[in-house]
Amino acid sequence: MKKLIQTKWFTYGTYLLLVLAVLLVGFILLNNNKTLRNVMLSFFEVAENRSFDYRQSIRVLHKQPVPNKDIVILAIDDASFEYLWDKYGEWPIPRNVYADIINHLEKSKPQAIIFDLMFIKSMRASESSDKELIEAMNKYNNIYTGMNFDTQSAEIRKPVDLPERLKINININNNSKIDFSKKYEFTNCRAILPELINGNVHVGLTSVIRNSDGIIRNVAPIMMYKNDFYPYLSFLVSGNYLTQKDTNTYSIDKNGNLLVKDTKIPLTKNGDTILNWYGPSNTHTVYPLYKVINEINNGTNGLNFKDKIILIGTTAMSLHDTKSVPVQEGVYPGVEIHATFINNVIDNNFIHKTDFITNLIILIGVICLVGLIVMLSTSTLFAILSTVLFTIAYLFISYYTMEIYNIWMPVVLPMISIFLAFALSFLAKYILKSKDFDYQYKLATIDGLTELYNHRYFQDTLRKQIEVSKRYNQTFSLIIIDIDFFKKFNDTYGHQAGDAVLRQVAQTLKKNSRATDCVCRYGGEEMSIILPNTNAEDALFNANRICKAVAEKEFKLNANDTSKVTISLGVATFPQDAETPQELIEKADKSLYYAKEHGRNQVGKIE
Repeated sequence: MKKLIQTKWFTYGTYLLLVLAVLLVGFILLNNNKTLRNVMLSFFEVAENRSFDYRQSIRVLHKQPVPNKDIVILAIDDASFEYLWDKYGEWPIPRNVYADIINHLEKSKPQAIIFDLMFIKSMRASESSDKELIEAMNKYNNIYTGMNFDTQSAEIRKPVDLPERLKINININNNSKIDFSKKYEFTNCRAILPELINGNVHVGLTSVIRNSDGIIRNVAPIMMYKNDFYPYLSFLVSGNYLTQKDTNTYSIDKNGNLLVKDTKIPLTKNGDTILNWYGPSNTHTVYPLYKVINEINNGTNGLNFKDKIILIGTTAMSLHDTKSVPVQEGVYPGVEIHATFINNVIDNNFIHKTDFITNLIILIGVICLVGLIVMLSTSTLFAILSTVLFTIAYLFISYYTMEIYNIWMPVVLPMISIFLAFALSFLAKYILKSKDFDYQYKLATIDGLTELYNHRYFQDTLRKQIEVSKRYNQTFSLIIIDIDFFKKFNDTYGHQAGDAVLRQVAQTLKKNSRATDCVCRYGGEEMSIILPNTNAEDALFNANRICKAVAEKEFKLNANDTSKVTISLGVATFPQDAETPQELIEKADKSLYYAKEHGRNQVGKIE
């Protein structure tokens, strides 16, 4: 039982070593091969992102989460674009139109008016219309507009210096390991009208960086330019909304959360955050912009925007401000991405991605659980079904943790780990069964004291050897050995010394036999050797050689005592001496008795 337990522990250790070996080999390959590492990382990133997209798509089908009704989009949609083109005969429209829109909307006292539009210097815009826009935007304290950072060459566009008022201060905890510079540090800026940059209007950034597959899943609340921090447009809006004041100082805690009053925005190590999507395009409250312009023209005020956050931007496909996103239809206009971010901040509803330690615990747990399922299962079918059910359960858990708790658990790597753990567990189980079989076989065929084959194995082998020799017309021989005066030896030195002599005689016999010979303990102090393809002359030669080897050896009885030991041997050969196992044994015994009767320490003659 003790050996069986040791064998099982050996197998469990083997299973663990196999898993570690696979992980180690994978790590070495990835570490030494940059191309392979990049390919694998890209594969896992794309595959995991696709799993995120799928979960988000299912989630919005369930209408979770619910968009905030205080966020309103005034969309320059296809209908509004056609209306504006017909009315003004050009695109972009005169900027004084936006001034009229601002003045009209401010009558209903909205929380904020955000333009997802860039009012850059234009050759087509008249100075008077620009002036009206600038005056209207700087007149109120709740107007926001966008600007872009990029990496355009200084030869094409000279980087501008931005005023202090646009910058924000970030207190970053050193333990957070957030580094904006790797992904969100820009070298150039596409500036808007200087009167807006230096005026009263709030200016934020509209720059976004897509994932490697071209889909926008993350946005950066903060970006860097000339070693200073600047806010993303919708972060600027939501930060002021939550604090109810113009805020330019924020903190990042040790866990990588960007703190905005009581709201924690979880950041990745690159400084961006994962958006939680609300559904396909037009999920938020959307009004076409032409309705507002009609109200202005008609002097009416039917749309109520009191305390609303109003985003103004283009949604018309022909204006090319659409981005790929991980929800149904797969396309969002830029203004709806801003609406999504603001909604996430207000409702504290961002996606939290599990960290490295949590992912490692998940992987270890998955591997161990699948390993236990396989190792403890009594049937292969049960193990397969249990693993499949566990896999399905994990997928459900990963989905509902996102739906209920906004937690993004990994899926792809755990699925691969389940497959590897299942395969390696079966391999380990096969090793366990093999070791159990070997152990049981050894118990059935090996003598525990001498580690020679036992009497039962001897009888089976002798019978089979006769059958083989008859079939192929071959000879083989049998040697039977008896330790001389063994009873007297036990009486003199004790049974422990006798056991030591038995073990050492057995090892001497094995050492002086061929690999094809079968050395057995016949019983008591008697041993035997079956010699395939061996005639009488060769058998006699081998017997004398073994007899001499034993006689010349110094046998260790205990830590202090040694002794000489001799053996007597009898030889018989098939088929000349006998044709059955019993007859062959009797013939060898007679030869053994002859050796004992004529002085021992010799090979008996065959009569």
